[in-house]
Amino acid sequence: MTVSDRALDILRTTFGHAEFRGPQREIVDHVSAGGDALVLMPTGGGKSLCYQIPALVRRGVAVVVSPLIALMQDQVAALTQLGVRAAFLNSTLDMEQARAVESAFSRGQLDLLYVAPERLTTPRCLDLIDRAQVALFAIDEAHCVSQWGHDFRPEYLQLSLLHEKFPSVPRIALTATADPQTREEIIQRLALGEARVFVSSFDRPNIRYTIVDKADARTQLLRFIRGEHDGDAGIVYCLSRRKVDETAHWLQGQGIAALPYHAGMDAASRNEHQARFQREDGIVVVATIAFGMGIDKPDVRFVAHLDLPKSVEGYYQETGRAGRDGLPANAWMAYGLGDVVQQRRMIEGSDAGEAYKRVASAKLDALLALCESVQCRRVQLLAYFGEPAEPCGNCDTCLEPPQTWDATEAARKALSTIYRTGQRFGVVHLIDVLRGRTSERLLRWDHHRLTVFGIGADTDDTQWRNVFRQLVALGYAEVDHEAYGALRLTESARPILRGEQQVQMRRSLETKAPKKVRGRSAAPAPAGAADEDLLARLKAWRLEEARRQAVPAYVILHDATLAAIAQSAPADLAGLSEISGIGQKRLERYGEAVLDVVRSARG
Repeated sequence: MTVSDRALDILRTTFGHAEFRGPQREIVDHVSAGGDALVLMPTGGGKSLCYQIPALVRRGVAVVVSPLIALMQDQVAALTQLGVRAAFLNSTLDMEQARAVESAFSRGQLDLLYVAPERLTTPRCLDLIDRAQVALFAIDEAHCVSQWGHDFRPEYLQLSLLHEKFPSVPRIALTATADPQTREEIIQRLALGEARVFVSSFDRPNIRYTIVDKADARTQLLRFIRGEHDGDAGIVYCLSRRKVDETAHWLQGQGIAALPYHAGMDAASRNEHQARFQREDGIVVVATIAFGMGIDKPDVRFVAHLDLPKSVEGYYQETGRAGRDGLPANAWMAYGLGDVVQQRRMIEGSDAGEAYKRVASAKLDALLALCESVQCRRVQLLAYFGEPAEPCGNCDTCLEPPQTWDATEAARKALSTIYRTGQRFGVVHLIDVLRGRTSERLLRWDHHRLTVFGIGADTDDTQWRNVFRQLVALGYAEVDHEAYGALRLTESARPILRGEQQVQMRRSLETKAPKKVRGRSAAPAPAGAADEDLLARLKAWRLEEARRQAVPAYVILHDATLAAIAQSAPADLAGLSEISGIGQKRLERYGEAVLDVVRSARG
């Protein structure tokens, strides 16, 4: 049997899939034959198989560098279900447990060992590796090596030593998030100059992208959850710990099963909330980005942002935690001028060097362009990663094409007001001047005497906020953080003020919601005409089995697998074995129990 045939046999018998997807087979064959690789593949695209199967094909034990404990635990639990000999070394193990894992690794009694980068680079771990037969090194979440990135982990910079100390062992670096600059940085810092680069499509067609004007963000969020995802599992991202706590508490008061998660909580509470999210249905976690790469839950039906992320990469990475099972999911974000001000302030106020600040500003500009786009969100998102695309028909701008308007006069009024007030005031004060409203502060500065006082009285506050937000996003005005958020003009504003340039703006992002389509029906579900009663019974059985084993339900069987069983209702083990996701070990372990559920539903 050739290496390629062996890999396909493992895919079918161990993992329960009939065929490889996309470039998986080419990657598996290349790494199994001893080649180095950099793999860029979207979340849910099957990255793990690209190193797990070569680990089973090659002699020795594969060492997998994984950044988070929760991610390791999920991967090991899932592999153990399939009969793969997997283990991890991390801080959750006591000394005796760690020594047992090290002993099994040294004796070749494991197929895969998951290790954090901090531990891998210690003399003790390197010595352990040096004394064993290593099949390959897999560096997961490889974008963490990028110092310009959203998930930079300093310890990843040391991983180039794998090439120096073990030059004959193949390495595969994998990530779902890397623009061309980040790819080059990964190659350079991990010494992957000779590696083959495999770039899959970054498209996640099952995710619907929606961005709305931030008005009353909590109310907007509640309307979205109740209207689109009542009872579904989801993640809500906030920028601050305080906002996480307040939002989770508020959602609980509205009858939503919401839990907070952030680095300021004690470890026991964080672990409890993460475990509940992974093992229970319908939990909504409100979190900072601390709740990130360790989330391997496939049935997250939505990701919502109440604050603007730092970059397109961050947005893509975070929204990518929805719909890992390939079923329809939603990415929803409320966005306003305050977000822009906050992110600019964070960049300018950081201790980083000027080069980093320039890169961070450029990345934020790219995200603002995505937010303000009147074109297909998916086209713009994929273009950032260097991938051409056609309008998707499944994002807010495709479903409800935004209207644009000639905002030249409004822009000139707004920019003139910034200038006439001395470029020392924020949006609230500027709108008061434009609307002709008197206040103690406005009178104190004699701004009621300015020629711009009241020139925008015919336009409401919401529209003026929209104008100022887009002026900042488009680069005609900027935030002066030393002056507490005051707006000032940029050089780009001059042609507009002189009447030499026209300005087109999009109307409010929240003029009306997209056509009423539940997120789960945004694309055809693979279950087809699945028997809902049978599916409910299968999920109840799975939940009971998961509780018995103290593992997340999706580790037993994924939703997509249960839906396929409910659709076909197999009568015997042979029929069940044809279902994607049912490998040999799962068939042996759960086959008869699943068939009993099918028979009971059929009466």
